[in-house]
This record gives sequence, structure tokens and C-alpha cells, in this order.
Amino acid sequence: MRLDKFLKVSRLIKRRTVANEACDAGRVLVNDKVAKASVNVKTGDIIEVQFGNKSVKVEVLDVAETVRKEEAKDLYKYL
Repeated sequence: MRLDKFLKVSRLIKRRTVANEACDAGRVLVNDKVAKASVNVKTGDIIEVQFGNKSVKVEVLDVAETVRKEEAKDLYKYL
């Protein structure tokens, strides 16, 4: 699954366009490398998103095309 879509489905970022912009600005790292929105995300990847002076680091536990809001947090765990 594409990185921008995963960020939206997992609800780490609310909208896919915002996820795209964050990737274009170099604020998203996958396995400690700056990642484009088209990078393929798989189980076990470490994603770090920088929001201003705050940073969120998560490990991908599952990849799903669609998920209900309550189950979105089951796609990742905070590190």
C-alpha cells in the first residue's frame, strides 16, 4: 500500500492530500529514510512523521485498504 494512503487509512494524518504534502516536504521517514508518497508500506516498517516540533514514530502492524475508525489504531503501535 502507498505511504500516503496508509497514513490516511491509519488516521495518523486526516487527509491523503495532507499526507502527500508532508511527504513532499520531507517530513515523513520510512525506516530512517526520507520517503515519497508512493513508497510501498509493509508490515514491520517504521514510520516517523514530523509535525512542527513534535515527532510521531510508529511501527506498522497491519496493512488494510479500509478500516473502521475504532480499528484504525490496530494498524500500528507507537514506539
